[in-house]
Amino acid sequence: MASFSAIGVSGVGPSSTSFKTRDLPFSPRSLSFSSTISGEKITWKASSGSHGRAPVIVSPKAVSDSRNGQTCLDPDASRSVLGIILGGGAGTRLYPLTKKRAKPAVPLGANYRLIDIPAYASNLGGYKNEGFVEVLAAQQSPENPNWFQGTADAVRQYLWLFEEHNVLEFLVLAGDHLYRMDYERFIQAHRETDADITVAALPMDEKRATAFGLMKIDEEGRIIEFAEKPKGEQLKSMKVDTTILGLDDERAKDMPYIASMGIYVVSKDVMLDLLRDKFPGANDFGSEIIPGATSLGLRVQAYLYDGYWEDIGTIEAFYNANLGITKKPVPDFSFYDRSSPIYTQPRYLPPSKMLDADVTDSVIGEGCVIKNCKIHHSVVGLRSCISEGAIIEDTLLMGADYYETDADRQFLMAKGSVAIGIGKNSHIKRAIIDKNARIGDNVKIINGDNVQEAARETDGYFIKSGIVTVIKDALIPSGTII
Repeated sequence: MASFSAIGVSGVGPSSTSFKTRDLPFSPRSLSFSSTISGEKITWKASSGSHGRAPVIVSPKAVSDSRNGQTCLDPDASRSVLGIILGGGAGTRLYPLTKKRAKPAVPLGANYRLIDIPAYASNLGGYKNEGFVEVLAAQQSPENPNWFQGTADAVRQYLWLFEEHNVLEFLVLAGDHLYRMDYERFIQAHRETDADITVAALPMDEKRATAFGLMKIDEEGRIIEFAEKPKGEQLKSMKVDTTILGLDDERAKDMPYIASMGIYVVSKDVMLDLLRDKFPGANDFGSEIIPGATSLGLRVQAYLYDGYWEDIGTIEAFYNANLGITKKPVPDFSFYDRSSPIYTQPRYLPPSKMLDADVTDSVIGEGCVIKNCKIHHSVVGLRSCISEGAIIEDTLLMGADYYETDADRQFLMAKGSVAIGIGKNSHIKRAIIDKNARIGDNVKIINGDNVQEAARETDGYFIKSGIVTVIKDALIPSGTII
């Protein structure tokens, strides 16, 4: 079952605008992007179908995400694109982090949540004067008694709402990926290549390629074949010349495969036709709609994204992505990029307080109280309370949703319970401690026996890929050894 939200922001333009391509009565509720737009206006011609088109000459600038390029969208994205962020399914591989929350709501990087990345990364965060956000939950109706069956089915069930917006394209994003993309360049590539669908693609080496859905392209960057997690001879047959998409010769040799990121720009009329008429029973974009569109002869174009990207679908990937922001001298993903900041919910918390603490190679969130302890190579989430003598190594602490008062703590101690946070003289290594966890005194969470997999939900924790994950709101009694 997939749940998702639609997010969009309007820009305020002149009262009457004449476009070179066509006049459109744009809705005031559309998607806003914030990158500086420079250069001369491009002339873009909308096409209702893919047949009878002249060959498109594709330059690397048209199909590659590059900081050196410039964008000039006419009509601009704030008036012509609607963004749809898919919230993901049940999140079973990320369990127990998804036990009490949807995948996009999982905390990330001390202060953030996963949904903040697609919602605000790069251009999407540039709000202009007024806008809107609509959260659309999975639902049942007399016309469709089933819950969402997949990404395409989720969008199909809300087409009645999306088609009200007078836009040219839908920008379909995933709510559980970590990356930073310039969406305006993505949209510009879609228009310059006269595409019906444009798929964001990652260059891949042979070792990683077997874990992804791969695509094959022609000399114009047009997708002509798909293969889901191919191996052996099928894998070799999916090699492509990635210089077509903008890689230099050396990197193209090392990365001769391209994988779908699950991120798309789809022309509005094409989306309506594919989901309602051509493939009314298809549930998934990646395995059904996109290959089906290719088989119909639609122009399905690849757009190379050559930057950091992580599909945070497993505990190990999530753990590595979080600890990656502590890397020196340059983190895998930076929250300090001035040109494209990541925004999140303002919480108005006080600064973090560290009393005689030894903190190295770590990231500390807002509102923490850290007392005479040792923290190394860790991410400490907001409102974390760490007591004297504790040692935190290679660990992600998600923090807490609220503070406990002194009276609360005294009451808990009187009845033999444990306060939220990390107790005195506890040692935690290579672990994820979810929010509001209560770790008692002299607890050791170090996985000394190197257990790789264990489900101990009644005891408050799981072990996956050797990483101990303490469940949200769990209580680990004093003296416990994991």
